[in-house]
Amino acid sequence: MRYLTDRKRAMGMGSAKTGTAHFWAMKVSSVGLLVLIPLFLLTFGPILGADYATMTAYYAKPFPAIVAALTIVVAFMHFKDGVQVLIEDYVHGTAQKILIIAMICLSYAAAATGLFAIARLAL
Repeated sequence: MRYLTDRKRAMGMGSAKTGTAHFWAMKVSSVGLLVLIPLFLLTFGPILGADYATMTAYYAKPFPAIVAALTIVVAFMHFKDGVQVLIEDYVHGTAQKILIIAMICLSYAAAATGLFAIARLAL
């Protein structure tokens, strides 16, 4: 019986080469959200509770519409990356692949719905 160390068993297997990309994507999106969330609250707060005509007039301006759209996109991409890491850590086999695909589809659909709603308000 051969006694191999963990390092010796891993030699020649190579790396997945995606851990660093996920790490940096999460860091960049979290810094982006650190700036976007206060901007979103400052632009959305004053219009909260207004009627539809006031809301459409407000979001017809480019700054509030752009801030809201960027916040939606960055937040859902951050959500997608975070949930994908959680699924990769705790679910294995075919269920892992199915859940990752479903979560990616869900996050893209939610981001697209949010962007569509902003576009309807702004145009």
